[in-house]
Amino acid sequence: MALFRALQTTQDEKEFTTRLISLPALEAEDDGLVVSVAYSSINYKDGLSAAGNPGVTRKFPHIPGIDAVGTVVESKSSLFSAGDRILVTGYDLGMNTDGGLAEQLKIPAAWALKLPEQLTNLDAMVLGTAGLTAFLCLDRLERAGLEPGASIVISGAGGGVGSVAVALASLKGYKVTAVSAKSEQHDWLSALGAAEIIGREELSLNNPRPLLKPRWDAGIDCAGGDTLANMVKSVAYGGSVAACGLAQSTELPLTVLPFILKGVALLGVDSVELPLATKQAAWQSIAALVDGMPMAKLHQVINLEQALVALQEVLTGSVRGRLVVDVQA
Repeated sequence: MALFRALQTTQDEKEFTTRLISLPALEAEDDGLVVSVAYSSINYKDGLSAAGNPGVTRKFPHIPGIDAVGTVVESKSSLFSAGDRILVTGYDLGMNTDGGLAEQLKIPAAWALKLPEQLTNLDAMVLGTAGLTAFLCLDRLERAGLEPGASIVISGAGGGVGSVAVALASLKGYKVTAVSAKSEQHDWLSALGAAEIIGREELSLNNPRPLLKPRWDAGIDCAGGDTLANMVKSVAYGGSVAACGLAQSTELPLTVLPFILKGVALLGVDSVELPLATKQAAWQSIAALVDGMPMAKLHQVINLEQALVALQEVLTGSVRGRLVVDVQA
């Protein structure tokens, strides 16, 4: 019997354990695909899934991994043929549908998109959900009126979304202030394009004042909580903040004053349920930018065994940038 390797999380009452196991080869369902996965990645949501967070995953046993890139080996859809290179991020992948941390993946064809020709498999997973989210944040800010050369503050700059956002914003000519809790990351963030680096505590502590001195034209927040609130209070008149994360908190201790006195816009960004056509267009735009990005500086490559540890480390904030998983290694 043909087998494939996967990281599978099982539940024993309230205990959750993830192991590297072998499973029987998959067969495509109607309008579905079986994919030979080349790379996946480690995201905060993957760590939550493996830890049994019910807001992410309720069905066990389960294979985490909200990102995957690879080659179609079986198709029961008119949209794809065997041999097509595909990318899948978001929707229910890695949540209650088995995800990309495996050598094989079974998905509905409606979730997949053909990989832009300019992107290698590795490039696609260096970016993944994090890169797509970072691009969407910057795109929302630009559509809201962010001007060339403007200043932008990015929280969680050491993480996946934040680090790609720093690189993208710098590439596009914005003056980037990166927010990081770790002094040892400062040289790396500068290499990604940050013009200024500030400590996390400058934004993460509770400040009861309803408005703060304007410091930036716009912001990208990956943290939520006081960090997002202080960012909204600190952008200039008419500025915008794109919110995409909850690493600090889901709460938002904020008054309406930044909105009604300074005309600030708070823009929510989601990459999970994005319509496929919108996602395809975003990836085409991202592919056109990759040659100018410091891709090698953004990531490390690990194997499935190392991913077992990384699933725990990503929840403690000890992962820098993007962790790409070579599932075939």
